[in-house]
Amino acid sequence: MEIQQDKGKTVAILSYITLIGLIIALVLHNDEKNKSELGAFHIRQALGIILTGLALTIAQFIFVFIPFLGWLINVAISISLVVLFVFWILGLISAINQEKKEVPFVGAFYQNLLKGIN
Repeated sequence: MEIQQDKGKTVAILSYITLIGLIIALVLHNDEKNKSELGAFHIRQALGIILTGLALTIAQFIFVFIPFLGWLINVAISISLVVLFVFWILGLISAINQEKKEVPFVGAFYQNLLKGIN
């Protein structure tokens, strides 16, 4: 009985499992036998989500020191982080199902911005 190639499913799923998982997925993806369009697609999606979350967290830290207006902005950023978490779950489900579904609103932007990851 032969073991069937997963065509990037492992790389796709690993890319969503923390920053360390993303790094492992990138290393695995750079090996020619693990390289796949599905893996590259989900690496771009996961990296975009992580970078967006990092940028929002840094902005939130900066605005926390501004009275009232900064606090209102922090509430908006907190809501955005919850939405980003939902996008992360959608991306992970898409990777598990071996589908190349972009996350809503920003998925196409991530694919275009990070198109250097092949």
